[in-house]
Amino acid sequence: MGHQDLPRWAEIGLIPILNVLLALGVAGIIIAALGENPFDALLVMFKGAFVYEGALGYTLYYTTNFIFTGLAVAVAFHAMLFNIGGEGQAYLGGLGVALICLSLEAYLPALMVVVLAVVGSAIIGAIWGAIPGWLQAKRGSHVVITTIMFNFLAASIMVSLLSGILKNPGRMSPETRAFSESTVLPFIHDIFAGLGIELARSPLNLAFVIALLCCVFVWILIWRTRLGYAIRVTGHSATAAEYAGINITKIITITMAISGGLAGMMAINEILGVQHRLILNFTSGYGFTGIAVALMGRNHPVGVIMASLLFGALFQGGAELDFEFESITRDMVLLIQGLVILFSGGLAYMLNRPVSALLRLLLNDHKRYKTVTHE
Repeated sequence: MGHQDLPRWAEIGLIPILNVLLALGVAGIIIAALGENPFDALLVMFKGAFVYEGALGYTLYYTTNFIFTGLAVAVAFHAMLFNIGGEGQAYLGGLGVALICLSLEAYLPALMVVVLAVVGSAIIGAIWGAIPGWLQAKRGSHVVITTIMFNFLAASIMVSLLSGILKNPGRMSPETRAFSESTVLPFIHDIFAGLGIELARSPLNLAFVIALLCCVFVWILIWRTRLGYAIRVTGHSATAAEYAGINITKIITITMAISGGLAGMMAINEILGVQHRLILNFTSGYGFTGIAVALMGRNHPVGVIMASLLFGALFQGGAELDFEFESITRDMVLLIQGLVILFSGGLAYMLNRPVSALLRLLLNDHKRYKTVTHE
């Protein structure tokens, strides 16, 4: 068993858990150096993310953003494309939501406007993702470079529009007017209130359900369709795919379009579900964190959900940590989050070789034990 021959359960389960534990161990050493009990800090983070009133709702709200951006990176990576443009694609996805809501809410039924806004976010994000894909496939421009540049372009476009033609005339801040109350995604606590079940108020909204449906869509797409097979073949060997008659340019462009569309849909959680208007910088780095989410989740939808939940808990629990301990500042919370991103993203495969060696040793010992027992 080589380091690349890990069992699937170890690759998608054991290794990510060990990476997180390693990151938390390093963070615990830093917290202890500050004079605080690391176990108390971990307990506060856990309670702040899952136990306190409304905490779970906030955690799942953050999780929703990470699911969309994590899926976007995962889909692209199956074709060996590194989409770093999730931030810009999500940003312009918000523009798609705002344009549809602001222009059509007075003329169409509310439900139709909401559906069109969701579709609009995906279409704008898909276009913004497809262009770098086409440039790589047709012109040889590396997708990493072009997606990074497209992030800056998206930011410039949004600043220009929100400071100009889309700006609410009655406000100083660069934002659009608020959408109609009927053309927004309902909060989960409001949905349950209609069923007679009272939940704590939180920003968690119907976008969470849409994100889970997107996970099902990605699983079916990648592992149960001809297009998904073509994407995976292209990722394994573009030369082999070309010999098999697969149109590489078409596959790369479509893959990046799907990836961009998923990233663009992150905007429905923030803009259509919470802010109810288009504002600057609503992406808040979710697109970049989605890279670590995809790496930690091994580019599988189930793994992406679990990794997104972890990062959602870190975001929500970290805020509680900053509140409870005077010596642990917001910068220290960001350091802890950064350590998890480092070990689960940048060093995601660091433990593969030692874990593989350990499993091989245990397997050999088990075989020798069985041999001695039978003799």
